[in-house]
Amino acid sequence: MSLAASRDAATTFRPPGWAGVGTCALDATGSRAPDRLPFHVLLLATAGHGAVEVDFFAHNCRPGTLLWIRPGQALRVGRNGLTASAVTFAPHLAGDEEPASTGRWQLRGEDEDAVISEFAQLAVDCERHRQGPLAGELLRQQLRVLLLRIALLGGAEPAGPESRTYTRFRAMLEAGHPHSRRVEDYADELGCSVRTLTRACLSVTGRTAKQVVDDRVALEARRLLACTSLSVAEVGRHLGFAEPTNFGRFFHREVGMSPGQFRADAARGPRQAIPAQRRPPDGA
Repeated sequence: MSLAASRDAATTFRPPGWAGVGTCALDATGSRAPDRLPFHVLLLATAGHGAVEVDFFAHNCRPGTLLWIRPGQALRVGRNGLTASAVTFAPHLAGDEEPASTGRWQLRGEDEDAVISEFAQLAVDCERHRQGPLAGELLRQQLRVLLLRIALLGGAEPAGPESRTYTRFRAMLEAGHPHSRRVEDYADELGCSVRTLTRACLSVTGRTAKQVVDDRVALEARRLLACTSLSVAEVGRHLGFAEPTNFGRFFHREVGMSPGQFRADAARGPRQAIPAQRRPPDGA
């Protein structure tokens, strides 16, 4: 099975349409095994309560909960009473507003009203307009307005130098983690010292640069073990471990169990807990 292959993700969320944007309702039948979607999902809970698991962390959703799930993240929707609307869109339409990890917000008041309105208008126009350059541009512009509204939810201050260094590092790490786990390699590519890179990581995440690298490699290992049929040795080789025993030791150190145990756990259903340092930041 190829690295990109996973179980049928389209059963839960409809892929983006002809203009790169789409809308759908949450398939409440749920999924037992995680999926890796090749597109972005904005999920807005509108009624009921239920769990949506992203990268092996369960987000308890209620009306007003907004999740941004990125391409490649391990996604599992539990069988629950949650009612939600979703906007799906192609990776190239994310722009600069794409979060570094899973975004989560609990909307209230005018923010909630505005986001609900944008979701509803996109759903109407995706249904009305099925072709044409002007219609395509309309849908993409409406998505852009929605993403800008979401970007304003955090009220973030302009990024300082350490934040900018970390952002560049994360982008390099996304592409480079299967090839190098050496902080020195990333610092050289950034044109800074290991100390400067570590200081930037500590400032933004509270984790050292080495810990950030290891976190990312361990996350990719969990995704591949849960979402593909690659053998443990193949997963290790993909992540740069020449020997399965070295990969096994690394995985056990980072995750607290063997790769085989983790795969069996993931197949049985959502895990109740993951190491605290691996949990994504909560934007609520």
